[in-house]
Amino acid sequence: MQSQKNGSAESSSSTPILQLDQITKTFPGVKALDAVRLSLYPGEVTALIGENGAGKSTVVKTLTGIYQPDGGRILLDGQAIKFDTPQSAADAGVTAIHQETVLFDELTVAENIFIGHAPKTKFGLIDKTAMFDRTAEILDGIGAKIDGRVKLKDLGIASRHLVAIARALSVDARVVIMDEPTAALSQTEIEELYELVDTLKAQGKAILFISHKFDEIFRIADRFTVFRDGQFVGEGEIANVQESDLVQMMVGRAVDQLFPKREADIGETILEVKDYCHPTEFEDINFSLRKGEILGFYGLVGAGRSEFMQSLIGITRPSKGSVEVEGVQQDIRSPAGAIDAGIVYVPEDRGKQGAITDLPIFQNVTLPSLNAISNKGFLQLAEEFKLAREYTERLDLRAASLDTNVGALSGGNQQKVVIAKWLATKPKVIILDEPTKGIDIGSKAAVHDFMSELAAEGLSVIMVSSEIPEILGMSDRVIVMREGRMVAELDGDDMNPETLVRHAVGIASTENVT
Repeated sequence: MQSQKNGSAESSSSTPILQLDQITKTFPGVKALDAVRLSLYPGEVTALIGENGAGKSTVVKTLTGIYQPDGGRILLDGQAIKFDTPQSAADAGVTAIHQETVLFDELTVAENIFIGHAPKTKFGLIDKTAMFDRTAEILDGIGAKIDGRVKLKDLGIASRHLVAIARALSVDARVVIMDEPTAALSQTEIEELYELVDTLKAQGKAILFISHKFDEIFRIADRFTVFRDGQFVGEGEIANVQESDLVQMMVGRAVDQLFPKREADIGETILEVKDYCHPTEFEDINFSLRKGEILGFYGLVGAGRSEFMQSLIGITRPSKGSVEVEGVQQDIRSPAGAIDAGIVYVPEDRGKQGAITDLPIFQNVTLPSLNAISNKGFLQLAEEFKLAREYTERLDLRAASLDTNVGALSGGNQQKVVIAKWLATKPKVIILDEPTKGIDIGSKAAVHDFMSELAAEGLSVIMVSSEIPEILGMSDRVIVMREGRMVAELDGDDMNPETLVRHAVGIASTENVT
């Protein structure tokens, strides 16, 4: 499918600022980009869409001079150009706002913004007056009310993100690349980012927007380009395409059911939590979880969901409360104690908390299960591979071999490794904290399908998610939290987007709490 360029996008400009023409990039054993093309227009947002492994990151690194293509051309204003280094790309006006930008707490805002390219006096010294003046101009241009002289450590998370954006714009940018820019932002901060994008568009900048979230893409983009397996699949205007069309282009097949919830026989109570409190994070948590049930936990940033889950598996200690598994009270003082009790936790931050990225897949999967695959204290390598293969195959993990380091995998496949690791312990309860955050739509469908399969087999699932379609599509019941408290427990017809949001923001009453 390829939409024609017309309508509002046509009215701004028919000439791209920056183009990729038949770009190819090959790594040992992998063709990351295979004759792809991409066009970025002034005053417009182009969404680059594709599953993990589609080539999006390679394109960003090619556009910013980190990688040099093996074939094809990069065109700036219709003229061939070569970005030998990141500096040469920056000199040409190409800048990137990454999901995680390294900033320095002990430096001022201005020093963070201009690190490496601060204005100089005629004597070669840093011109602090010019630096602070330019910082004020940039921050004012993006609507950020931040003093360039304050140290970064004195700013909140949202302000730090604006500093990262200002840093990217401190070069004379004509092309701005936004790579998953909303991943760590609250809804309020996301709306502020949208306003910033509108400002950049009004300034005539061409914006490349990379996101897995279709609601963002349809909210912010003018055009789209789809890659699949390192190849160009199609492009066009967002106004002329449906979400289902983009999904089919991404995965090469129709994904009719992103939330394949199977009917499960809900059995006896497996987990019961009573009067569970923490001095600062949450209080009065009471609920039960039954065999084969998927229980969703929904809430806004700061609701206390993840803090509660981490306490439940022994990372932090509650001030009071009890936990029972199959009717037996548990005194869980550590994650190891939680595993012994049959409770495992797949964290939101898979890179820092979920996996050891420098170890191969098979060792990550079997790490909590070493006793089960050892004989008289000696690890049985054949059994280790057998266990790792069983669970990675069930999750449709895509990797060259089980010897591949986890750090070399896409985000979606890393998440599958973490889930496989804990499933291999054969738990009674699995807690999935934002299980599909930052992964592509195809991997999301695979995780959802497997989650539903696990529940159908009798495993009890707690799913923490900030995505309303995921919560509603996969949960049998939903608990809504706000400011560390349960404010609603919903099922049946009460499980709808409006009701969830009203409870989460404090508009609805708490009469449904049980």
